Amino acid sequence: MKPILLQGHERSITQIKYNREGDLLFSVAKDQFVNVWYSVNGERLGTYNGHTGAVWCVDVDWDTKHVLTGSADNSCRLWDCETGKQLAVLDTNSAVRTCGFDFSGNIIMFSTDKQMGYQCYLNFFDLRDPQQIEDNQPYLSVPCSESKITSAVWGPLGEFVIAGHENGEINQFSAKSGEILKKIKEHTKQINDIQTSLDLTMVITASKDSTAKLFDSSSLEHIKTFKTERPVNSAAISPIMDHVVVGGGQEAMEVTTTSTRIGKFEARFFHAAYEEEFGRVKGHFGPINCVEFHPDGKSYSSGGEDGYVRIHYFDPQYFDFELEA
Repeated sequence: MKPILLQGHERSITQIKYNREGDLLFSVAKDQFVNVWYSVNGERLGTYNGHTGAVWCVDVDWDTKHVLTGSADNSCRLWDCETGKQLAVLDTNSAVRTCGFDFSGNIIMFSTDKQMGYQCYLNFFDLRDPQQIEDNQPYLSVPCSESKITSAVWGPLGEFVIAGHENGEINQFSAKSGEILKKIKEHTKQINDIQTSLDLTMVITASKDSTAKLFDSSSLEHIKTFKTERPVNSAAISPIMDHVVVGGGQEAMEVTTTSTRIGKFEARFFHAAYEEEFGRVKGHFGPINCVEFHPDGKSYSSGGEDGYVRIHYFDPQYFDFELEA
């Protein structure tokens, strides 16, 4: 399995995202660039220029028309995917930590950080109403006073947002009323990443408490736990196999104190049903910050603290592999 190495960022990768067909891969990092790549050969298609701070999050809608990015320059921006033109800037009081289109691509949500005396808000905008964008007035803004949102995704049918918090809680916020529909606390420390399965029925959370957990997205029932020895920065669910991939490592500031082998900078594959690890992929020279499966399940990508994105195409024997029960 030979990876394709994407060198387009000078600082550590914060998030990567495939579009729905999987022909494009978007990457954002702590430099101010948003890159888009062809996932088949790793060729760079272009950049979206305009942010002036670290970009924390990226999302693309279902028909790959629009790209949404959130940054530490206190703005959330909407781009035309094809031309790279900036369509809208939504200014905020603090850094934008997570962002996402709902399934229709009409409604966006993003959360802001609790910093500089401002509290964390979860904002909802309807892109069909240009007035909201012009006035920078979300139709719904939910304050999160207790603990800030560190990761969030849209649930099925765009009815609610599933948000992971700094204290390990997971909440479902209604996109209509903003009320908390369900609330659980399975993790003991901060949730670094939440990703959905392809059909949106399940979500996987990655936490600083060294575990990744699988939940039912509508009932938030805890299904499985995948344990590692290091903080987990990201986890993804395979669209075709009963597999999850987990990426992590230690805190970026402690990296220099260990050799790369002890640093455990491998992507680890677990069987989703048996919770057993069956494989590892080495490669990054630093903790893995984000992992994502290609929508066809035949490859996956990871982005690391080293500023590289790696696309890995699976060998044929991966698809024949059966875990002996």
